[in-house]
Amino acid sequence: MAKEIIDLRTALEALEEIPGQLVSTDVEVDPSAELAGVYRHVGAGGTVARPTKTGPAMMFNNVKGHPGAKVVIGMLADRKRVATLLNTKPEKLGFLLRDSVKNTIDPVVVGADKAKCQEVVYRAEDEGFDIRKLIPAPTNTPEDAGPYVTLGMCYAHDVETGESDVTIHRLCLQSKDEISMFFTPGARHLGAMREKAEAMGKPLPISISIGVDPAIEIAACFEPPTTPFGFNELSIAGAIRGKAVELAPCLTIDENCIANAEYVIEGELLPNVRVREDQNSNTGKAMPEFPGYTGPAVQELPVIKVKCVTTRKNPIMQTCIGPSEEHVNMAGIPTEASIIDMVERAMPGRLQNVYAASPGGGKFLAVMQFKKSVPSDEGRQRQAALLAFSAFSELKQVILVDEDVDIFDMNDVMWAMTTRMQADVDVITIPGVRCHPLDPSNDPSCSWTIRDHGIACKTIYDATVPFKEKHRFHRAKFMEVDPKHWLPDFEA
Repeated sequence: MAKEIIDLRTALEALEEIPGQLVSTDVEVDPSAELAGVYRHVGAGGTVARPTKTGPAMMFNNVKGHPGAKVVIGMLADRKRVATLLNTKPEKLGFLLRDSVKNTIDPVVVGADKAKCQEVVYRAEDEGFDIRKLIPAPTNTPEDAGPYVTLGMCYAHDVETGESDVTIHRLCLQSKDEISMFFTPGARHLGAMREKAEAMGKPLPISISIGVDPAIEIAACFEPPTTPFGFNELSIAGAIRGKAVELAPCLTIDENCIANAEYVIEGELLPNVRVREDQNSNTGKAMPEFPGYTGPAVQELPVIKVKCVTTRKNPIMQTCIGPSEEHVNMAGIPTEASIIDMVERAMPGRLQNVYAASPGGGKFLAVMQFKKSVPSDEGRQRQAALLAFSAFSELKQVILVDEDVDIFDMNDVMWAMTTRMQADVDVITIPGVRCHPLDPSNDPSCSWTIRDHGIACKTIYDATVPFKEKHRFHRAKFMEVDPKHWLPDFEA
């Protein structure tokens, strides 16, 4: 793509040049459930309840209660669109990110003259300050605990080592200057940083940058062991773009933020302060999460005390639907990169590709394309699946297929499972393994073998043909032709 993408605005400009990738409306929309309800039909996809589909990104230019505000949704809700924004091919995204992890470019701190995110400043002590009025954060459904920031790049550093981390978290606007923050137990570096600061009785300064370069949003979704504690994921975004991500010092806290973000929230995670997530709705629900279900509200969550909100002039709020294809891509493509890297290091040349498939929300399901070239490759495909579970701990199921199967077409994957797999010998179960707490079936109430919430039976479905039988499983060979000779406007 010819246009250089450096922030959300240049990304939007790039999409405007491609027919069908960005639509907009001037019709007023209510951010409370209605906005997400509209996009559910336009392009959410993923694990969203049907009817839904994968479609264009959408800009809402007239948001009820927020004069002059714009909200964009679904920027990354299509794998082809992600590839366009990252200047690669859809099937090569995992490889691009794998290479970017190996060739990082550290972020740099720039001066105030480059801090576009601070063109407009609202301080907590200002009369009438209220984050709920300043930030047009939507709710996904009428049951949500409140308006959520779903694409906030949360940035903080360790109070002892100074190491920085960026992650995306579930952030609910609770009052005029308080935000609750959800941490997946034991799984996030920012969680460890917060716990360390709290043990010392100190608040943890944190910035939340909203509306940024899509490369940053994808990079922020990497997890251990690919990015261990102390690994700043912004350096991956730098590698994707071939230039450092620019940070700017915050105005009210000792922390940095993304210099060209549309919105920045500056605040502190308070020690020993907790809030009930649904205190304003009393629904018992939080918001829809990537498995397709609405997560339960948490009784006690850490609190961010907001000190300041800064924005660009005429800022654009960016949001996503929790179980949409956008989450599939943001979580899934880094997962693919992690699996590719670990398997390639163990057995070079055999793994052809990986797809963190949509039904698993980008986290629970991976389809692995494996090539057996010699008799001794038999069995290595299952070893590769075990490595995948090690590369990404939240993975629940792996489907193994041969090199002639299109892993990005789940109909083709199901065909392989139907015609190349026998369940009594090709389904391998690994019970009692820690997975993810947002899968409602990972609970003792669903099976006596599950000892604690968040534990699952991980499963390998081996739909590869036994090496000695490959001669019996050749697909029908059609004549190679160019359909454009008959249909000039044909697109594959």
